[in-house]
Amino acid sequence: MNAMKTFKTLLGATLAAALAAAPLSAHDRNLSTLESAADAVEALSDIPLKGIPPALLRDAAGVAVIPHVVKVGLVIDGRFGRGVVLAHQPDGGWSNPVFLTLAGGGVGWQAGVQSTDVILVFKTRESLDRLLRGKDKVTLGGDVGVAAGPLGRQVEADTDARLKAEIYSYSRSRGLFAGVSLEGAGLLVDHEANEAFYGPKYGRPADVIAQSGSEVAEANRLKDRLTRLNPPPPPPVVIVPEGPAPAPPPPPPFAPPPPFAPPGR
Repeated sequence: MNAMKTFKTLLGATLAAALAAAPLSAHDRNLSTLESAADAVEALSDIPLKGIPPALLRDAAGVAVIPHVVKVGLVIDGRFGRGVVLAHQPDGGWSNPVFLTLAGGGVGWQAGVQSTDVILVFKTRESLDRLLRGKDKVTLGGDVGVAAGPLGRQVEADTDARLKAEIYSYSRSRGLFAGVSLEGAGLLVDHEANEAFYGPKYGRPADVIAQSGSEVAEANRLKDRLTRLNPPPPPPVVIVPEGPAPAPPPPPPFAPPPPFAPPGR
Protein backbone atom coordinates (compact mmCIF):
# COMPACT_ATOMS: atom_id res chain seq x y z
CA MET A 1 0.00 0.00 0.00
CA ASN A 2 2.83 2.40 0.88
CA ALA A 3 4.52 1.63 -2.44
CA MET A 4 1.35 2.36 -4.38
CA LYS A 5 0.89 5.59 -2.45
CA THR A 6 4.43 6.60 -3.30
CA PHE A 7 3.80 5.84 -6.97
CA LYS A 8 0.65 7.97 -7.03
CA THR A 9 2.49 10.81 -5.32
CA LEU A 10 5.31 10.73 -7.88
CA LEU A 11 2.88 10.46 -10.76
CA GLY A 12 0.92 13.41 -9.41
CA ALA A 13 4.09 15.47 -9.09
CA THR A 14 5.06 14.63 -12.67
CA LEU A 15 1.65 15.65 -13.99
CA ALA A 16 1.79 18.85 -11.96
CA ALA A 17 5.17 19.67 -13.49
CA ALA A 18 3.78 19.03 -16.96
CA LEU A 19 0.84 21.34 -16.28
CA ALA A 20 3.17 23.99 -14.97
CA ALA A 21 5.00 23.92 -18.28
CA ALA A 22 1.74 24.21 -20.23
CA PRO A 23 1.98 28.01 -20.81
CA LEU A 24 4.86 27.38 -23.21
CA SER A 25 3.69 27.48 -26.79
CA ALA A 26 4.21 24.40 -28.94
CA HIS A 27 6.88 26.24 -30.93
CA ASP A 28 8.78 27.29 -27.80
CA ARG A 29 8.59 23.77 -26.42
CA ASN A 30 10.03 22.42 -29.64
CA LEU A 31 12.84 24.99 -29.53
CA SER A 32 13.63 23.87 -26.00
CA THR A 33 13.74 20.26 -27.15
CA LEU A 34 16.19 21.14 -29.92
CA GLU A 35 18.43 23.12 -27.55
CA SER A 36 18.55 20.27 -25.06
CA ALA A 37 19.21 17.73 -27.81
CA ALA A 38 22.13 19.81 -29.10
CA ASP A 39 23.54 20.03 -25.57
CA ALA A 40 23.36 16.24 -25.22
CA VAL A 41 25.16 15.70 -28.52
CA GLU A 42 27.77 18.31 -27.68
CA ALA A 43 28.56 16.43 -24.47
CA LEU A 44 29.79 13.53 -26.60
CA SER A 45 32.83 15.52 -27.68
CA ASP A 46 33.90 15.96 -24.04
CA ILE A 47 34.45 12.25 -23.46
CA PRO A 48 35.73 10.79 -26.76
CA LEU A 49 37.23 7.68 -25.14
CA LYS A 50 34.07 6.80 -23.17
CA GLY A 51 31.33 8.08 -25.43
CA ILE A 52 29.61 6.76 -28.52
CA PRO A 53 32.26 5.57 -31.01
CA PRO A 54 32.58 8.09 -33.88
CA ALA A 55 32.66 5.22 -36.39
CA LEU A 56 29.12 4.26 -35.38
CA LEU A 57 27.85 7.78 -36.02
CA ARG A 58 29.70 7.98 -39.32
CA ASP A 59 28.05 4.78 -40.57
CA ALA A 60 24.64 5.31 -38.94
CA ALA A 61 21.47 5.62 -40.99
CA GLY A 62 20.05 8.02 -38.43
CA VAL A 63 20.25 9.23 -34.84
CA ALA A 64 17.48 9.98 -32.35
CA VAL A 65 18.14 12.26 -29.39
CA ILE A 66 15.57 12.36 -26.57
CA PRO A 67 16.76 14.73 -23.83
CA HIS A 68 15.45 14.80 -20.27
CA VAL A 69 13.52 11.54 -20.36
CA VAL A 70 11.74 11.43 -17.01
CA LYS A 71 10.84 8.55 -14.75
CA VAL A 72 7.19 8.71 -13.70
CA GLY A 73 6.96 5.85 -11.24
CA LEU A 74 8.72 3.39 -8.97
CA VAL A 75 6.46 0.33 -8.75
CA ILE A 76 5.05 0.71 -12.26
CA ASP A 77 8.15 1.70 -14.19
CA GLY A 78 7.25 4.29 -16.82
CA ARG A 79 9.23 6.79 -18.87
CA PHE A 80 8.35 9.69 -21.13
CA GLY A 81 10.34 12.09 -23.23
CA ARG A 82 10.22 14.31 -26.29
CA GLY A 83 13.03 14.36 -28.81
CA VAL A 84 14.04 14.37 -32.45
CA VAL A 85 15.40 11.98 -35.05
CA LEU A 86 17.69 12.97 -37.93
CA ALA A 87 18.46 10.97 -41.06
CA HIS A 88 22.03 10.70 -42.34
CA GLN A 89 22.29 12.23 -45.80
CA PRO A 90 24.36 10.80 -48.67
CA ASP A 91 26.74 13.77 -48.53
CA GLY A 92 27.55 13.06 -44.88
CA GLY A 93 25.30 15.79 -43.48
CA TRP A 94 22.09 15.43 -41.50
CA SER A 95 18.47 16.08 -42.31
CA ASN A 96 16.22 18.50 -40.51
CA PRO A 97 15.12 17.05 -37.16
CA VAL A 98 11.81 15.19 -37.03
CA PHE A 99 10.04 15.43 -33.67
CA LEU A 100 9.07 12.27 -31.83
CA THR A 101 8.15 10.94 -28.40
CA LEU A 102 9.43 8.02 -26.34
CA ALA A 103 7.21 6.29 -23.82
CA GLY A 104 6.95 2.93 -22.15
CA GLY A 105 8.00 0.80 -19.26
CA GLY A 106 10.97 -1.37 -18.51
CA VAL A 107 13.65 1.21 -19.29
CA GLY A 108 16.57 0.00 -17.19
CA TRP A 109 18.50 2.95 -15.78
CA GLN A 110 20.61 3.23 -12.70
CA ALA A 111 18.83 3.25 -9.38
CA GLY A 112 17.87 6.72 -8.29
CA VAL A 113 18.17 8.34 -11.71
CA GLN A 114 15.03 10.34 -12.39
CA SER A 115 16.00 12.05 -15.64
CA THR A 116 18.43 11.18 -18.39
CA ASP A 117 19.23 11.84 -22.03
CA VAL A 118 18.66 8.97 -24.45
CA ILE A 119 20.46 8.62 -27.77
CA LEU A 120 19.56 5.95 -30.32
CA VAL A 121 21.87 5.09 -33.20
CA PHE A 122 20.02 3.49 -36.12
CA LYS A 123 22.38 1.03 -37.81
CA THR A 124 20.18 0.31 -40.83
CA ARG A 125 18.00 2.37 -43.10
CA GLU A 126 15.22 -0.20 -42.68
CA SER A 127 15.00 0.43 -38.95
CA LEU A 128 14.89 4.19 -39.51
CA ASP A 129 12.25 3.95 -42.23
CA ARG A 130 10.09 1.77 -39.99
CA LEU A 131 9.85 4.73 -37.62
CA LEU A 132 9.58 7.52 -40.19
CA ARG A 133 7.01 5.83 -42.43
CA GLY A 134 4.87 4.19 -39.78
CA LYS A 135 1.69 5.67 -38.38
CA ASP A 136 1.87 3.70 -35.14
CA LYS A 137 4.56 3.53 -32.50
CA VAL A 138 7.63 1.36 -33.01
CA THR A 139 8.34 -0.87 -30.03
CA LEU A 140 12.02 -1.29 -29.28
CA GLY A 141 12.92 -4.91 -28.80
CA GLY A 142 9.64 -5.93 -30.46
CA ASP A 143 9.33 -4.28 -33.86
CA VAL A 144 13.06 -3.59 -34.12
CA GLY A 145 16.01 -5.15 -32.34
CA VAL A 146 17.76 -2.90 -29.81
CA ALA A 147 20.84 -3.39 -27.64
CA ALA A 148 23.02 -1.33 -25.34
CA GLY A 149 25.70 0.14 -27.57
CA PRO A 150 29.48 -0.11 -27.21
CA LEU A 151 31.49 2.80 -25.83
CA GLY A 152 34.72 4.51 -26.75
CA ARG A 153 36.80 2.90 -29.44
CA GLN A 154 35.28 -0.55 -28.95
CA VAL A 155 33.06 -0.69 -32.02
CA GLU A 156 33.16 -4.44 -32.45
CA ALA A 157 30.01 -6.24 -31.29
CA ASP A 158 30.84 -8.67 -28.54
CA THR A 159 27.50 -10.43 -28.14
CA ASP A 160 24.91 -12.02 -30.41
CA ALA A 161 22.40 -9.41 -29.22
CA ARG A 162 24.53 -6.61 -30.55
CA LEU A 163 25.11 -8.40 -33.82
CA LYS A 164 21.37 -8.74 -34.36
CA ALA A 165 20.43 -5.29 -33.07
CA GLU A 166 19.20 -2.69 -35.55
CA ILE A 167 19.51 0.12 -33.01
CA TYR A 168 22.18 0.87 -30.41
CA SER A 169 20.89 2.67 -27.32
CA TYR A 170 22.68 4.98 -24.90
CA SER A 171 21.83 7.11 -21.90
CA ARG A 172 23.63 10.09 -20.36
CA SER A 173 23.32 10.83 -16.69
CA ARG A 174 25.59 12.97 -14.54
CA GLY A 175 27.76 13.72 -17.55
CA LEU A 176 28.55 10.09 -18.37
CA PHE A 177 27.32 7.92 -21.22
CA ALA A 178 26.45 4.26 -20.86
CA GLY A 179 24.65 1.60 -22.83
CA VAL A 180 21.06 1.24 -21.70
CA SER A 181 18.30 -1.33 -22.09
CA LEU A 182 15.21 0.05 -23.79
CA GLU A 183 13.23 -3.15 -24.24
CA GLY A 184 9.53 -2.36 -24.45
CA ALA A 185 9.83 1.40 -24.92
CA GLY A 186 7.90 2.86 -27.83
CA LEU A 187 8.87 5.54 -30.37
CA LEU A 188 6.23 7.58 -32.15
CA VAL A 189 6.59 10.46 -34.62
CA ASP A 190 4.97 13.62 -33.23
CA HIS A 191 3.13 14.89 -36.30
CA GLU A 192 1.54 17.79 -34.41
CA ALA A 193 4.94 19.03 -33.23
CA ASN A 194 6.31 18.87 -36.78
CA GLU A 195 3.39 20.90 -38.11
CA ALA A 196 3.70 23.44 -35.30
CA PHE A 197 7.42 23.87 -35.93
CA TYR A 198 7.75 23.63 -39.72
CA GLY A 199 4.25 24.57 -40.85
CA PRO A 200 1.02 22.76 -41.73
CA LYS A 201 2.51 21.29 -44.89
CA TYR A 202 5.23 19.44 -43.00
CA GLY A 203 3.39 16.96 -40.83
CA ARG A 204 4.97 13.96 -42.57
CA PRO A 205 8.57 13.07 -41.75
CA ALA A 206 9.35 12.71 -45.47
CA ASP A 207 8.36 16.35 -46.03
CA VAL A 208 10.61 17.53 -43.21
CA ILE A 209 13.59 15.49 -44.42
CA ALA A 210 13.09 16.62 -48.02
CA GLN A 211 13.79 20.23 -47.05
CA SER A 212 17.30 21.24 -48.03
CA GLY A 213 17.89 23.35 -44.93
CA SER A 214 16.39 25.17 -41.99
CA GLU A 215 16.31 28.81 -40.99
CA VAL A 216 16.00 27.88 -37.32
CA ALA A 217 19.29 28.35 -35.48
CA GLU A 218 18.54 25.61 -32.94
CA ALA A 219 17.99 23.02 -35.67
CA ASN A 220 21.18 24.03 -37.47
CA ARG A 221 23.14 23.91 -34.22
CA LEU A 222 22.04 20.33 -33.63
CA LYS A 223 22.96 19.28 -37.16
CA ASP A 224 26.31 21.03 -36.86
CA ARG A 225 27.12 19.21 -33.60
CA LEU A 226 26.37 15.85 -35.20
CA THR A 227 28.47 16.67 -38.25
CA ARG A 228 31.43 17.56 -36.06
CA LEU A 229 31.20 14.18 -34.35
CA ASN A 230 31.32 12.24 -37.61
CA PRO A 231 33.48 14.15 -40.07
CA PRO A 232 33.65 12.51 -43.48
CA PRO A 233 36.61 10.18 -43.90
CA PRO A 234 39.65 11.69 -45.62
CA PRO A 235 39.79 11.17 -49.37
CA PRO A 236 41.69 8.08 -50.42
CA VAL A 237 45.33 8.54 -51.19
CA VAL A 238 45.85 8.17 -54.92
CA ILE A 239 49.20 6.65 -55.77
CA VAL A 240 50.25 7.51 -59.29
CA PRO A 241 52.40 4.70 -60.68
CA GLU A 242 55.76 5.80 -61.91
CA GLY A 243 56.45 5.49 -65.60
CA PRO A 244 59.47 3.74 -67.06
CA ALA A 245 62.80 5.23 -66.18
CA PRO A 246 64.08 7.66 -68.80
CA ALA A 247 66.69 6.27 -71.17
CA PRO A 248 70.26 7.35 -70.43
CA PRO A 249 71.59 10.06 -72.71
CA PRO A 250 73.49 8.80 -75.74
CA PRO A 251 77.31 8.84 -75.50
CA PRO A 252 79.04 11.83 -77.07
CA PRO A 253 80.22 11.33 -80.64
CA PHE A 254 83.75 9.93 -81.01
CA ALA A 255 86.37 12.57 -81.72
CA PRO A 256 89.83 11.45 -83.05
CA PRO A 257 92.79 12.61 -81.00
CA PRO A 258 94.70 15.59 -82.29
CA PRO A 259 97.72 14.77 -84.50
CA PHE A 260 100.98 14.15 -82.72
CA ALA A 261 103.37 17.04 -82.82
CA PRO A 262 106.98 16.40 -81.84
CA PRO A 263 108.37 18.73 -79.28
CA GLY A 264 110.13 21.72 -80.64
CA ARG A 265 113.94 21.92 -80.82
